[in-house]
Amino acid sequence: MACPGRISPLRPRHCPAGSQTRPSPLTACWRSPPGRGVLTRELLTAFPTAEVAATDLNAAMVEFGARRTTGAAWQQADALHLPFGDKCFDLAVCQFGVMFFPDKPAAFREARRILAPEGRLLFSTWSTVGAHDFAAALTAGIERALPDDPLTFVTTVPHGYSDVGQVVADLAAAGLECLSAESVTLEGRSGSAADVAVGFCTGTPLRTAIENRGDLRA
Repeated sequence: MACPGRISPLRPRHCPAGSQTRPSPLTACWRSPPGRGVLTRELLTAFPTAEVAATDLNAAMVEFGARRTTGAAWQQADALHLPFGDKCFDLAVCQFGVMFFPDKPAAFREARRILAPEGRLLFSTWSTVGAHDFAAALTAGIERALPDDPLTFVTTVPHGYSDVGQVVADLAAAGLECLSAESVTLEGRSGSAADVAVGFCTGTPLRTAIENRGDLRA
């Protein structure tokens, strides 16, 4: 899922909270959530003169990303209450994060607030579980392990925001227009089924959903 736009590789400037002045003709880019810093590095490489601000709700992820990817301004932040002034960024990028926002139109409104009048929001979401072989195998395994009360987190949260019509409606509610939406299919490989299970169950928010189950506590 993408709402693409343009960014000019010009001299950077960052707007402090409370500022309402657009850095013109300067360029800045906001990136959330940074995760392991892969996309942040790509942005820094593609636009070496732009200032990149990377945020995540999880302080540990911010610390991890800051160690791996220098050159960006890293900080903990809530996507529903961004610590930036109005109209400070030419581009806002969110890679596989919008699915986790509890109030998506509110998060989109925040993105609109920090974007310059000609700014663009670019983001991605996952498709349904059925279109993702790893996720489909994982949920099938969970259903076999917990037939009476299976975890629905994977289906309803990370893979639960794939309806283009709903996404477009949420953007419109935030005062944004979707310029385009594109479906992209990539092939991934894993060394074993166990690697997939361990990766999902320990390295994603699924871990929290598992730990919150009383019947799984040690």
